[in-house]
Amino acid sequence: MTKLVIGGAQMGAIQKADSREAVVARMIDLLEQAAAKGVEMLVYPELALTTFFPRWYMEDQAEVDQWFEREMPNGATQPLFDRARDLGIAITFGYAELTPEGRHFNTSIVTDRKGEIVGKYRKVHLPGHVEYDPERSHQHLEKRYFEPGDLGFNVWRNEGVIMGMAICNDRRWPETYRVMGLQGVELITLGYNTPSVNSQMGDEGLAKRLFHSKLSLQAGAYQNATFVAGIAKAGVEDGHPLMGGSVIVDPNGFILAEASSEEDELIFAPCDFADCAFGKSTIFDFARHRRIEHYGRITSQTGVIEPA
Repeated sequence: MTKLVIGGAQMGAIQKADSREAVVARMIDLLEQAAAKGVEMLVYPELALTTFFPRWYMEDQAEVDQWFEREMPNGATQPLFDRARDLGIAITFGYAELTPEGRHFNTSIVTDRKGEIVGKYRKVHLPGHVEYDPERSHQHLEKRYFEPGDLGFNVWRNEGVIMGMAICNDRRWPETYRVMGLQGVELITLGYNTPSVNSQMGDEGLAKRLFHSKLSLQAGAYQNATFVAGIAKAGVEDGHPLMGGSVIVDPNGFILAEASSEEDELIFAPCDFADCAFGKSTIFDFARHRRIEHYGRITSQTGVIEPA
């Protein structure tokens, strides 16, 4: 089985005025740090190239579209791809994607160590709301600016490992991990931008939000016998705080590495993907133990239906 050193490139705040080029320079600096530590795959956050723009209410579509990438790589990001290729490091990062057909997605891509894109994922579980909500402490308008992802939860064989991707709110849904688990996933990479304050429950403390984030990532890893790397964009963006808490989790649900700041910070851990085999062949041997005749409600129903 394959062994890889997996890195997490937590990023500090990106301000509304910061250019793509300035952000990519920071990403390359983290890449250089990763290379010095022997990292072979580096995970960046969701919407790694820009501020978390869904906090801003915008009515002008041209204003919205300035936050989106029409192709990947592009002029601003090509230096990142080039340097990753030169260093022999596979990368994965999130960005806002505007397709040639005019569709808008919250997207993540993964490359191999030659800098070639081998997989793309579009965020499925969009949180938030569509219209301006004066009752919230801050807006969370992902449902306004993005469509739900249309590619599903796929996996790819990349650098000898079966890899899948998810984004932010996806980590809270057990279906995310299980669909990839049913494809033998060994590494799930997940970037997030999570506000430090709940816009609808202002007294919810940061400790509780960090607990829920790690709980979700650790449970998904354990219940599907896979490594999981959950990597944040953190810090105060134009007055709005995002939480850190980036972690790399092993297939038993234990945290191997964890960020200690809300700044640009590298975490890393050597990962032996043979460690996935025990869980996949024993308690989570799906072929032997799943009872799908009783799970129909999961895919036939969305909202709760209480008993009479």
